[in-house]
Amino acid sequence: MTHAGDAFASSSAADPPSAGWVLAERYRLERHVGDDTAGRQVWRGVDIILQRPVAIVLRSPGGKHAEEMLRAAVTASQVTHSNLVGVYDAIDQEDHAFVVREWIDGSALREAALTDGPLDAERTTFILHAVAEAVAALHNSGTTHGNIHPGTVLIGGDGRIVVTDARFDSGNSLEADVRAVGACGYFMLTGQWPGTRPGLPEARRTATGALTAPRQVRAGVPTYLDDLVMDLLNEELTPPSAPVLAAELSRLDTGDQLLFGGTGTLRFADDVPEPTRSPTKLVAVGGTALALVIAGMVLSIKALNANADPSRNGGGSTSQPAVNASPTTANPHSVLLDKNQVRIVDPKGDRTELKNAERIVDGKSDTAWETDGYKNKANFGGSKPGMGVLIKLNQPMHVTSVRVQFTAPGATAELRSGTSDHEDTSAGDKAIQDTYTLVGSPLPKHTGTVMVFPSDLNTQYLLVWITELPYDSATDRYRIGVQEITVEAL
Repeated sequence: MTHAGDAFASSSAADPPSAGWVLAERYRLERHVGDDTAGRQVWRGVDIILQRPVAIVLRSPGGKHAEEMLRAAVTASQVTHSNLVGVYDAIDQEDHAFVVREWIDGSALREAALTDGPLDAERTTFILHAVAEAVAALHNSGTTHGNIHPGTVLIGGDGRIVVTDARFDSGNSLEADVRAVGACGYFMLTGQWPGTRPGLPEARRTATGALTAPRQVRAGVPTYLDDLVMDLLNEELTPPSAPVLAAELSRLDTGDQLLFGGTGTLRFADDVPEPTRSPTKLVAVGGTALALVIAGMVLSIKALNANADPSRNGGGSTSQPAVNASPTTANPHSVLLDKNQVRIVDPKGDRTELKNAERIVDGKSDTAWETDGYKNKANFGGSKPGMGVLIKLNQPMHVTSVRVQFTAPGATAELRSGTSDHEDTSAGDKAIQDTYTLVGSPLPKHTGTVMVFPSDLNTQYLLVWITELPYDSATDRYRIGVQEITVEAL
C-alpha cells in the first residue's frame, strides 16, 4: 500500500495529484472527476479503512490558502440532513489540503438540464423542494449556504437530491440563499441562468432589461410554478424564509399543484383561509384571479410585499394575490430553539412518553420524539384528549408561523398560545390544556407530513396540540412522531 507520506515525499507542491495517491494513509485517489469553480480538484476516491467510495476535494497548496475550505467543511459536518452531502473529514498537509465527503453516484443538476433539456413541472418541483429543505436545515442551524447553483445540486442515481459545497462566508445572507433556490427553479424550467455564471446560458431579457418569465421561454410551464420562481427572483418582493418555502414546496410536491390544471395562480399569502371539509373551494379575487383552496391545505408563506410592482419584474401574470395580503417590510426569521425550550405536555398520561423532546429541535430530520402506540382508537386509544409540545421562547415575540414536521401523514393537530408556563407535572400539564387558547384553525387528518400554522400574535408560550393519531400498519397501532418544529417571528 502507498501511504500519504510516501506519495508526498516523492512529490513537490507543484506536482499534480494522480490516481493511486493515498492521502493521510486512508483515502486513495481513483479518478479525477473535474475541477470546481474555485479551481479545486474533485476526485472519486476510496476510504481504504471503511471500504466505501468518497468524494475528495483537493486544494494545492494547503496551509493558509485552504483555511476557508477547511473551515467550511467543519461547519458543514455539523449539520446533518438527507438533502445535504455528508462531510467526513478535512485535513491540511501544507502542500495539499483536502476535504472528504459523501460520494453521490450521479450528476450535477447543471449537466442533467443542459444535456437532456429543461425539466418538466413535476420534476422541477421535486428538486426545488429538496433544495429548499437543505437550505432550511442550514438556516435552522444558524448558518447559510452561499453557493446554491446548478453545479452544487447533485442528482443521485437513486433519485436522491443533495446540495453540496457550501461556502459559509460572512457576507452570505438568508435571503440570497432563498433567491438562489428560485434561480435554480428558473434554470430547470428554461435551461438558462437568470444572471451570469460560467458555463451556463444566460437568461433572455426584454428590451428594458426585465427577466423573461419561464412560460415565455417555453410552452407548458404552469402558472403556479412560473409565479413562484419569478416572485423569488423579484428584488422588489421580500422572499419567504427557507423553512416556510420548503413547507409550501412540500405541499406542491405531493401533487396538489395538479388540481390547478396548469392555469391557477399561486401567490404567497399573509391571511390564511379556514380549512373546509368540502373537497375543493374556488375563491374569486377581484373578478380575475382564482385560487384553489384544498381541504386542510394552508398557504402559510408570508406576503411577498404587496406594494411591489404587479408585473413582477417584467414577466408573468399581473393577477393579484388570491387571498388578502397585507404589506410588510419586516422579514420573518427562524427562532433558534434549544432543548431547554421544549417539553412534552401529557395531562392524562402516565408520563412515560416525555423523553427525547430535545430531538424536536436538534436540526436533524432523521430523529424524532414519538408517542407510544395506541390500540383501536386514533384519539390515544380513547384514554386522553391529546398530547402536545410546549415551546417556551426566551422572550415575547411576534410569531408569524409555526412549522411542524411529522413522521407520517394523517394526524390532527392545532396551535395554541398561553400567557405563562406551568410546572412539569400532570397538574401543570392540565393547566396548560385548560388555559391555552386556539390560534387559527385545527388541521384535521392532515394529508401531508408538514403542518404550518400561521400566526399574528405576540407571545412567549406556544403549544402544538395533537388530538388524533394516524394508523401505523407496521405496528398495528395509532402513533406519530415529531421530527422538527420551526418557529418564525419578526
